[in-house]
Amino acid sequence: MVMLLLVICNAAAQDVVVPDVAISDDFRRTSAQKGVKASTDVLLVAMPVATLAGVLIAQDWEGLKQGALTAATTVGTTMLLKWVVNERRPDGSNYHSFPSGHSSSTFATAAFLQRRYGWKFGAPAYALATYTAWGRVFAKRHHWWDVVAGAAIGAGSAYIFTRPWARDHNLSVAPLTDGRTFLLSASFTL
Repeated sequence: MVMLLLVICNAAAQDVVVPDVAISDDFRRTSAQKGVKASTDVLLVAMPVATLAGVLIAQDWEGLKQGALTAATTVGTTMLLKWVVNERRPDGSNYHSFPSGHSSSTFATAAFLQRRYGWKFGAPAYALATYTAWGRVFAKRHHWWDVVAGAAIGAGSAYIFTRPWARDHNLSVAPLTDGRTFLLSASFTL
């Protein structure tokens, strides 16, 4: 629940519902930029919500705590820097460009999934986070250094607070064979 509230607060703070009209006198977003911007806005919310749902379904309470700490650190650091640095966005809409909140949130989610559950979940999440970072630059919402800093904040927060589920539960995977059949055995403690 804490993660969901942080995601909603972060989405609200990121100006998710900024109209795509002329933002400054000399800037108009193209239809491609509008579409990419909209898709990155969707990923900002969808990635953490899907992750939270998976954590709750798995009843991974330790993971929930680690995810909440990651989310709180990511959102707090990002919002603090946005107000302190006060960098103008490339589209001229406001002075909250540095760092990218979309990048920090999606990379925090990706790094959390990778650290907690492995590359099987982390690789697709990193692909979506990378698309989000690229999309924020393409849509003229951020400079490239904004998304790099956001990615570092998000991934760094996850690496600080997230421990692998397999290590916490003594996961052991072993192959078994009798010469004719092959079996993969897995055991863990709760």
